[in-house]
Amino acid sequence: MSVPQVVIVGRPNVGKSSIFNWLAQRRLAIVDDVAGVTRDRLSYLMDEGGRYFEIVDTGGIGINDVDNLTNEIEEQIELGIQSADLILFVVDARTGIAPLDEEVAKRLRYVDKPILCVANKTDSSTLDPQADEFYRLGRGKLVRVSAKQNRNRDRLLQMIVDRLPERGPDEPTAEQMAEPEMKVAIVGRRNVGKSTFVNALCQAERVIVSEIPGTTRDSVDVRYDLDGKAFIAIDTPGLRKGKAVRTDLEFYSTHRAHRSIRRADVVLMFFDATQRISKVDKQLCKYISDNYKPCVFVVNKWDMMAGKMPTERWVRYLRDTFQTMWHVPIAFITGQTGKNVKALLNHSQMLYKQSRDRVTTGELNRLLRRAMQHHAPPVWRNRRPKLFYATQVAEQPPTIVLICSDPAAFSPDYRRYLLGVLRDQLPFGEVPIKMYLHKRRQDDDRDFVNAGATEAR
Repeated sequence: MSVPQVVIVGRPNVGKSSIFNWLAQRRLAIVDDVAGVTRDRLSYLMDEGGRYFEIVDTGGIGINDVDNLTNEIEEQIELGIQSADLILFVVDARTGIAPLDEEVAKRLRYVDKPILCVANKTDSSTLDPQADEFYRLGRGKLVRVSAKQNRNRDRLLQMIVDRLPERGPDEPTAEQMAEPEMKVAIVGRRNVGKSTFVNALCQAERVIVSEIPGTTRDSVDVRYDLDGKAFIAIDTPGLRKGKAVRTDLEFYSTHRAHRSIRRADVVLMFFDATQRISKVDKQLCKYISDNYKPCVFVVNKWDMMAGKMPTERWVRYLRDTFQTMWHVPIAFITGQTGKNVKALLNHSQMLYKQSRDRVTTGELNRLLRRAMQHHAPPVWRNRRPKLFYATQVAEQPPTIVLICSDPAAFSPDYRRYLLGVLRDQLPFGEVPIKMYLHKRRQDDDRDFVNAGATEAR
């Protein structure tokens, strides 16, 4: 299935990422005054006028990257231009034609695809005559817009739809472009192989891979197909210690990574098999745990440890380090070659299904009855606390409410015991469970747990 692609190009600092966010009506790309913030291609699926298309943000043409990634950025831009069905050539109406604008126009001269010249920062009609000079570039129909002032968005979208190629036989329908089966966030500290893994998933150079730490700055959504179903892989920036986050760019990268965790269905927490677990790893795992996200610990680059260390040693290392996440499964992969990647994705799907599962109130209460018969709660203030009944009130994560005589009477140890019973006996063995204890209301006389125990006797 191919979706038409609308690719945004232009020199640095003309507002390409602002246009991208403005069209998507979401804060997806980092916008900063520093030139060269965008490196990878960012994409967002839009539905406008009955047509689906992807808008794609690219890096600035002509930027000299501070980390010597200029060639990689240029390659991503070229791949974007080659895959485009329509190009938005963005220029800055306030500064006028710059030498780099002419270079971009020259580069597009031999591109046989529809082009719109988007004069951004035309904040009012008084600036329209100033934007007219871009007709000299001779590249595409001129449209004057302002992402900041929300000017002419509808007009630009209509011009985009009018210039999309005719709907082909392989263009997906609305049903096929529905929400993906699952969103998977790939997180970890810098240089653990996240971008290599994403490229292996989609079998294309979708994001820049480099040994330079911090190559990925934005969270990049990549759509891929597996067994006939659509999935989203979210490549996230590698995180640094909190004290090392010194710039706005690093702050927003951290914010994007955290947001990706929150909107993911499953999180793949990457570790480098050749490195020790760091403070950043622990902070990320705590954030995943605090947000009750299904997670897989992924030990990447395992080929480099072949014959040097048994997997059991890394398993013990992870279990000892993250004792509150003992339920999290562990996978050993080589992202560069794709070894064990399919099995990892299949296991991720299983976790997703677990997080959406439901159990009946009857099953829950029978389980709690057996748990309390096996191990009654300790006496508290000369009285033994009671559990009356339980019910599952939500999914993703599975959320279970226990109605009791007094929540304060149940010690942390006994709560952990009950949580362990729920995890062992219910279909939630490898995903986080939210468990709440609420005091029974005076007008509530339900007592399924103890009534069942009386009947059994």
